[in-house]
Amino acid sequence: MDIASLMEKTSGYLPAEKLALIEKAYHFALQAHQGQRRKSGEPYLEHPLETANILVDLQLGASSLVAALLHDSVEDCGVTLAEIEDKFGPEISKLVDGTTKLSRLSWKAGEKRTEEKKSQAENLRKMLVAMAEDLRVVFIKLADRLHNMRTLGALTPGKQNSIAQETLEIYAPLAHRLGIWELKWQLEDLSFKYLDPQKYHRVVNLVAAHRDQREGLLTQIAQMLRDELQKGGVKTDIAGRPKHIYSIHQKMEKYASQGKHFGDIHDLLALRVLVDTVADCYSALGILHNLWRPYPEEFNDFIANPKGNGYQSLHTTVMCFGTTLLEVQIRTQEMHRISEYGVAAHWRYKEGEKRDLQFEQKIAWLRQLLEWQRELPYAEEFLESVKTDILIDQVFVYTPKGEIKGLPKGATSLDFAYYIHTDLGHRCIGAKVNSRLIPLSYQLNNGDTVEILSAKRAKGPSRDWLNPNLGFVSTSHARGKIRYWFKQQEKAENIERGKQLLEKELRRLSISLGKQEEIARLFKYESLDDFFAAIGYGGITLHQIAVKVAAQEEQPRVVELTPPSRVTPSGVQVLGVGDLLTCLAHCCHPLPGDEIIGYITRNRGVAIHRKDCHSIAHEDEKERLIAVEWGHIAHLYPVVIRVEALDRVGLLRDISAIVAEEKVNIASVSTEEYEDSTTAISLALEIKGVAQLSRLLSKIEGISGVINVARVEN
Repeated sequence: MDIASLMEKTSGYLPAEKLALIEKAYHFALQAHQGQRRKSGEPYLEHPLETANILVDLQLGASSLVAALLHDSVEDCGVTLAEIEDKFGPEISKLVDGTTKLSRLSWKAGEKRTEEKKSQAENLRKMLVAMAEDLRVVFIKLADRLHNMRTLGALTPGKQNSIAQETLEIYAPLAHRLGIWELKWQLEDLSFKYLDPQKYHRVVNLVAAHRDQREGLLTQIAQMLRDELQKGGVKTDIAGRPKHIYSIHQKMEKYASQGKHFGDIHDLLALRVLVDTVADCYSALGILHNLWRPYPEEFNDFIANPKGNGYQSLHTTVMCFGTTLLEVQIRTQEMHRISEYGVAAHWRYKEGEKRDLQFEQKIAWLRQLLEWQRELPYAEEFLESVKTDILIDQVFVYTPKGEIKGLPKGATSLDFAYYIHTDLGHRCIGAKVNSRLIPLSYQLNNGDTVEILSAKRAKGPSRDWLNPNLGFVSTSHARGKIRYWFKQQEKAENIERGKQLLEKELRRLSISLGKQEEIARLFKYESLDDFFAAIGYGGITLHQIAVKVAAQEEQPRVVELTPPSRVTPSGVQVLGVGDLLTCLAHCCHPLPGDEIIGYITRNRGVAIHRKDCHSIAHEDEKERLIAVEWGHIAHLYPVVIRVEALDRVGLLRDISAIVAEEKVNIASVSTEEYEDSTTAISLALEIKGVAQLSRLLSKIEGISGVINVARVEN
C-alpha cells in the first residue's frame, strides 16, 4: 500500500481540501516513523497506511483517516498530543489520544496471571467506554486490529494465540454488534486460523472439494432467477454470497451435535438479491417462491423486524431442481451497505453533518456502557457484563406499555426485571409473559410481552438466584446487581452464611472439613473469613468450588526421585511402583477429586480408598498403604446418594428425569418409607467426578418436596 493508492481511493468520496489534510498527515507520519520497522521486517509506516486503507473501504471521513495515519506516532515516536493539536486541530488530537490509550491492550511480560487479567480487563473497559463517547475511536481500533491479524505470522506462537483469542472474544463480536460484517468475518477467520489451524484447514479443504461444481450450479440458478425477476419488472443485481470459514466451522460443530455432517449444510449454496426499494424486496420474494418451493422453517423477515445492530434483509431457503437447497437473501442497496459496514456506513461519520436522532436510538445500547462502568467498580466484572450482555445476539421483548427492550439471548424474566430497574429486580416475586404466569427462570423469546410482579417493599433477592444450576439469571448485569446487594449486608452474616453453605457442601460430597483453608487458597483467599463472606454474598458459588477442587485434584504432579508413574485401567496412578492391578474400593467408592490412598491386597492388587475411609483409619498394617493419585483417563465411578423427601406421587420420576438430563446412569434404586409421610431414596449412580456430582445434587435439591440430598458410604 502506498499514499498514491490511498489518495486515489479517497478521492472518490472526499473533497480536495480533505485530501490535502490526509496527505499532510501521511508526510508527518512518514517523518515520525523514519527508520522504524515492524517485526515482519516491513517499514513501520505500512501499518498506519493499511489501517487507513481499511477505513477508506468503510468510507469514513477525513478526521478518522488522519487519526489512523497518526495513531502510533504519539506512543512510538515521541510526538506529543499538543504538537498534533497544533498541526491538525483538537478533534483529530482527541481521536489520536483515544486510539493511543486503546493500543496498550497486550499483557505485560512477567506479570502474574491474575494481574494480567486485571490489566487486560481495565484496558478493555477504557476501550468500550471510549467507544460510547466517540465511535470513530473504535472504528480505528478495529481496523488496527484487523491489519495486526493479517500480519500475525511474524509473532511468536504464544503471542499469536493470545491476540487471536482476544480478537475472537472481544473484537469480532464488537464488529458484529456494530453491524460491520466486512470486518467481523475477516477477524473471525483469521482468529480461527491461528487458534485451531488443523480444523481451519480441514474446513478450507472441504469447501474447496466441490467448489467448481457448486459455482457452476449457482451460475445456472442465478440466471434463471434473474430472467424471472426481469419478467416481473423487478430491477435486480444477483450475486453468489460467500460462506466464510469460521461460520462454516460453527455450523459443522452444531450439526455434529445433531448427528449431521458437512454435506447437510445447505447454505453453502447462497445468493444475494439486491433491489431498489422495500416493495421490490417483497415482489422478488413472491417471484422466487413461485419459481421454487420455499422451505417454511427457514424464512425470516428482518426488514419488518430488524436485528439489534440495524441489519435488515429477507432470508428464505428454497428447493431448486427438486432436492437442491438454496439460501437467498433479498435486500435493498442501502440495506446492503449498512449490512457490510454497519453504523460506520451512516453519514454522521462523514464529518460536518448534523446528528440524526433516529441513528442515536439505534446505538442507545452504547450508552449502557457508561452507566455500567460507573455501577460496576471492578474492571473484570464490567468486562464480563459486556462480553455476555452486549457482545452477543439479542432477543427483543415488549413491556406492558409496548416499549421494545433488547436483552441478551437466553435472558430470563428475572434478567428483564433487573434490566428495567435494579429496585424492580430486588422486589420481583413473579412474572407474566403474554398474560400467563411463568417461572422466573423462563427464557424470553422474540416478541414476548413481559410483566413483572413485584412486592411493595424490597425484600431483597434470593441467594438461589445466583445458583447457575437453577437458571434464574443468565446476564452478568443481573448477577452483579444481586451480588452487590448481598455485599451490602452485614459481613458477619455473610461469613456465617458462607461457612454453613461450604460445610454443608463438603459434607454432602463427603470431603473433609479440614480442606477449607486449602480450598480458600485455590480461590486466592488468605483469610477464611473473606472466603466465607464471598460464598455468603454469592461471589463464589458452590458449583465453582466443586469444579475447582476436582480440577486441582486432577492436575498432573511432579514426583521427584521416583520411577515414572503408570495410568492403570481404573484411572489411578500408582506412584513409584511397576505394573500393579488396581480397583476401586466398594466401602467408600472414591471419585476423582477425592483424596485417595492405595491398599495392597493379597490377591486383588491395589485397592483404592478415600483417605478418610473408615477401613483405612482402622488399618493396623500401615506398611500396606501406598501413595496413589488420579490419572487422566475419563471413567465413570460408582457413587451412592441418599435423597430424603416428602413422599408423593411422581417423586422418583422427577429425580430420574434430573439424573437423565445430566446423562448419568442409575445402576440401582432402593426406597424406605416412614410413618411421618417421608421417604428415603438411595440411588447408585455412575459419575464422572465431584464437579458433576455437585451439580446433580444441587438440581435434585431443587425438586419439590426434597428435604435433604447427600452422598453416602456403603
